[in-house]
Amino acid sequence: MDAQEKRTIAELRDEVASNPGSTLHEKFERVINLVKVLRSECPWDRKQTPSSLAHLLLEESYELVHAIDEDDDHELKKELGDLFLHVTFQALLAEEAGRFRFPDVFDALCNKLISRHPHVFAETPADSEQEVLKNWESLKLKEKGRRGLLDGVPNAMSELLRAYRVQKKVAGVGFDWDTSDGVLDKLVEEIAELRDASTPEEQEAEFGDLLFTIVNFSRHLHTNPEDALRKATNRFMHRFNLVEQMVRQSGRNWREFSPDELDEFWERAKNQR
Repeated sequence: MDAQEKRTIAELRDEVASNPGSTLHEKFERVINLVKVLRSECPWDRKQTPSSLAHLLLEESYELVHAIDEDDDHELKKELGDLFLHVTFQALLAEEAGRFRFPDVFDALCNKLISRHPHVFAETPADSEQEVLKNWESLKLKEKGRRGLLDGVPNAMSELLRAYRVQKKVAGVGFDWDTSDGVLDKLVEEIAELRDASTPEEQEAEFGDLLFTIVNFSRHLHTNPEDALRKATNRFMHRFNLVEQMVRQSGRNWREFSPDELDEFWERAKNQR
């Protein structure tokens, strides 16, 4: 790095540290310049690559979801900032490598949203959510040159969410149960097949089919299975913490309680708000 570049980074460092900006444009530019300074001056930031940051991007996304679940505006603001940092970091890494420029990200986003909403920006009719989704999937196939509807479903998703995404995609072209009753019947069928499975391989396969059908049923209930399971896990953790408090307050050890006694604690925890 020559003297001119060093002087520029020094100026940016002083500016981002002392001037928060007053307009949206100035604040946005401050974030970009801050990441540029970190890339130049911080040994950790300097060594990062798109791949090395990928797992942190996922972690920040989960923390953002947690803040939303907690209805915590203070944390939500911080986690949105953390997520935006990663978006900025990835865009600047691409810019450094000469792959594309940061403004190209916004152009790509706006162009995609305009082209996929012909019912808003053109004359294509879409009077229902189902028609919008069907048009969306059809346009995605054309834009990306994909041969199959399920091409491009990310492997990095949780399997629960990936199953949900797959089912939504095929439902968008009409490959779906007519009613939730059909899915419920299939669910009962899958439970019976799991009971009849005799080998570990059969049990794993049938359990997988059961989970896949449960996800499908959640979609027919208009419930995201990832959200439902996360909230169920949170409820369990909250109730178990209350049970744990009851055990501590009793002065007895966990092993001294019968299953019925622990179940009584559990019911008491369920009734607490």
